[in-house]
Amino acid sequence: MKKLFLFTIAIFAFLFLCGAEDGCSRSTSDVKLGKQQETLMQEASAQVGMPAISHFQERKLMKMILELRDQENLVCYAYLFSEMTGKLVFIGKCVGYGLPYATQFTNPMKPITGTYPANVQENTIPQADPNGLYMPASAEGTWVMLIDPQTQKPRPIYVEPKVIISPFPLKGELQ
Repeated sequence: MKKLFLFTIAIFAFLFLCGAEDGCSRSTSDVKLGKQQETLMQEASAQVGMPAISHFQERKLMKMILELRDQENLVCYAYLFSEMTGKLVFIGKCVGYGLPYATQFTNPMKPITGTYPANVQENTIPQADPNGLYMPASAEGTWVMLIDPQTQKPRPIYVEPKVIISPFPLKGELQ
């Protein structure tokens, strides 16, 4: 019994040391290829360098898009794209732009601590949204807050076909 106990402690000590950063080195083909790729990327960076971007136009555009999307009373126009006719079909005015169905209110992953192996820098598990549901990583649908023509109040609709949302009416369509 004592030998079994010592053997078990020895196994746990070995596993602990192998899990530590300075412990056993694992030479797998993935690790070797990763090191070779890193060496190549360092050489590529030394030879080519970073692009000489000085105006940051795309970053300015992204900032502008984010700020324009953040307007409280942004009224847009929603259209469905008909694959059969190749035309847009107006479905109504809406508040803001549509949200992809897979958009999550909270971070989809949460960190966990105190797990094995100790050398893994980040252990995460899925995290439910506030409604207790786990949203998919991707989905085809879009939530659109259409303005109800009778009450003039926004109401969510779920759209699976391709949808186009514009901050102004698109020409040549039925409204």
